[in-house]
Amino acid sequence: MKPDSSPLRRLWKYAANYRGEVIRASTWSFLNKAVDIAPPFLIGMAVDVVANGSGSLLGQLGIEDPKMQILVIALLTFVIWSLESLFEYLLSVGWRNLAQSIQHDLRIDTYEHLQELDVAYFEDRPSGDLMAVLNDDINQLERFLDIGANEVIQLATTVTLIGVAFFVIAPSIAWLAFLPVPVILWGSLRFQKKIEPRYAVVRDEAATINGQLANNIGGIATIKAFTAEDREVERVTVASDRYRQANASAIALSSTFTPLIRIAILVGFTATLVWGGFLAIDGQLNIGLYSVLVFLTQRLLWPLTRLGQTVDLYQRAMASTNRILDVLDAEPTIIDGTHKIVPESVEGTITFDDVTFSYDEGFEILRGINLEVEPFKTTAFVGATGSGKTTLIKLMLRFYDPDSGAVLLDDTKLTDLSQRDIRNAMALVSQDVFLFHGTVRENIAYGAPDATEDAVLDAARTAEAHDFIESLPNGYETIIGERGQKLSGGQRQRLSLARALLTDSSVLILDEATSAVDNETEAAIQRSLARISHGRTMVVIAHRLSTIRNADRIYVIDGGEVAEFGTHGELIGHDGIYRTLWNVQTGMAAYPTG
Repeated sequence: MKPDSSPLRRLWKYAANYRGEVIRASTWSFLNKAVDIAPPFLIGMAVDVVANGSGSLLGQLGIEDPKMQILVIALLTFVIWSLESLFEYLLSVGWRNLAQSIQHDLRIDTYEHLQELDVAYFEDRPSGDLMAVLNDDINQLERFLDIGANEVIQLATTVTLIGVAFFVIAPSIAWLAFLPVPVILWGSLRFQKKIEPRYAVVRDEAATINGQLANNIGGIATIKAFTAEDREVERVTVASDRYRQANASAIALSSTFTPLIRIAILVGFTATLVWGGFLAIDGQLNIGLYSVLVFLTQRLLWPLTRLGQTVDLYQRAMASTNRILDVLDAEPTIIDGTHKIVPESVEGTITFDDVTFSYDEGFEILRGINLEVEPFKTTAFVGATGSGKTTLIKLMLRFYDPDSGAVLLDDTKLTDLSQRDIRNAMALVSQDVFLFHGTVRENIAYGAPDATEDAVLDAARTAEAHDFIESLPNGYETIIGERGQKLSGGQRQRLSLARALLTDSSVLILDEATSAVDNETEAAIQRSLARISHGRTMVVIAHRLSTIRNADRIYVIDGGEVAEFGTHGELIGHDGIYRTLWNVQTGMAAYPTG
C-alpha cells in the first residue's frame, strides 16, 4: 500500500465498474433528502396562511381563499411524502444491492488472487488472519456501503440545501445556525485521525483471535488427547481480552464524540430560536418564515448528532478496506514463463543443476544440488528429517524458485514454464494428507472432476482403497468430514493416492505416501505402484527404506547435499549413510556386502 493512498481512493479505483450504480444510488439519496427537508417549508406556509389569510404567499400567487390554500398545501404534502417514500425505496434497494455486489466481488477477487500467490505467502501469514479478511473485513465494508454511504450523502445534501435556504430567507441570522458546523467538522477530522489507528488495531486483534479459534477447532482432537482444554481456553481468553481492550479503546473515544456534538448543536439551535424570535416579535421577520427557520435549524443540526456513528462506521470500514486491498495488491514473486507445454507429452526428466535454496536468507536448506530424475523410472530420496527432501519436491512443483542454479523439466527450465502446466504434469501424494469435506467419490475425483465412474473405481482399486470404501456406510457416497476426519490415517492416505493416480499425470510424486498404512497394505500398494510405474516417472520420498529398495536410483540427502546415490544393492555395498540407515531399520548390526 502506498503511504499517500487513502483507503477510500483505493476502493473507488477498485469499484470502477460500479461507478454508474454509485451515482444512481447517490442521486436517490440526494433526492430523498431534498424532499425530506420540504415539510418545514410546508409548515411555514400553513402558519403563513393562518396568520395572514389572503395576504399569505399563496394568496399573492393568486390563491386567495385561505381554505383553498390549506388544500393546496395538503396536496403538496401528499406529493412530497409520496416522492420521499419512492426515493427511500430506490436508495435502499440501490445501496443494499451495491453493497452486496461489491462484497461478493471483493470476496471472490480476493480469494482468487490468494490462489495466485506463492506458497511462501501462506506460510508467513496465519490462515485465521486471511479468513478474517475474507469474512469480517469484507462484512465491515458491506455494512458501511449499506448504511453509512447514504448517511454521508444525505448529511452533505442537508447542509448544502438548508444553507442556501437560510441565506435566501434570513441572511442576518443564517450564520447563527451554522455557527456549530465548523466546530463539528473540525472535531470530526480530529476524531477521524485519532480513531483510525485504534480501529486498525481492532481489525488486527480480530484477525488474531480468528486464527486462534481456527487452529483450536482444527486441532480439537490433539487438545483433547493432551487434556489441554483449560490451557486453550486461557489462550483464547487472552486473545479475546486483547480484542475487547482494543475495542474498548476505540469505544472510549467514539462515545465522547456525539455528546460533544450535541452541545455544539444546542448552541446553534438556541441562538437561532432566540435571535429569530426577537426579529419576529419586532416585526422584522415574517412569522411563517420564522417557523421555517426553527424547523430547518432542527433539520440541519439534528442529523449531525449521527455524524459520530457515521464516522465510526466509516473508520471501521476503511480499516478493513486497507486490509482487503493489501491482500489484492500483494504481488506473487514466482512469475509464469511463456513457454507452453502439453502435460500429456511430458516424459518426466527432472534435473537439478547446481541448485542452492533457502527459505530465510542466510540459512541454506539445499547446497549445490546436482541430480537427475530419469524418465519412466523410479527415483527415491532418503535422508534424515530436515535434510531437504521435501524441499526438493517443492522446487519440482515450483512452489519456490532456487536462489541459484536451475530446475529443469524435460530440459526446459521451470522458470520458463507456467506453474499450471508444471503441476498438471505432476501429481503429488503428500505425507500431510488433505481431504475435503464431501464424499469419497468427490475427493478421489478432485483432480479430474470429469473422470468416469470406471476410472474412479480403477484408481481406488490400484490404491488398495476399493475394499474399505465399499465397507463404508454409503460406499463411495459416504461423507468423510472435514479433512477426512472420519477415516483412519491409512485410509486417508490411500484416498490421496487414488486421487493422484486418477489424474494420470506423467510424473507421480510420493512424499511418505505409505507412512500411515500397515505392513500388509503397504505391500499391496507397492505391488500396485510397481504395475503403474511402467511408462510413468515416479519420485518417492521414504523413511521406510523397504518401500524404495526396488527404485531405479536412490539419492541420499544429508545436510542439504547429495551424500551418495545408486541402487539399493550398490548403496548397501559400501559403508555409507544408506547402509547405516538400512541396518538400523532392519535391526542388523551389519549387512553382508558380498
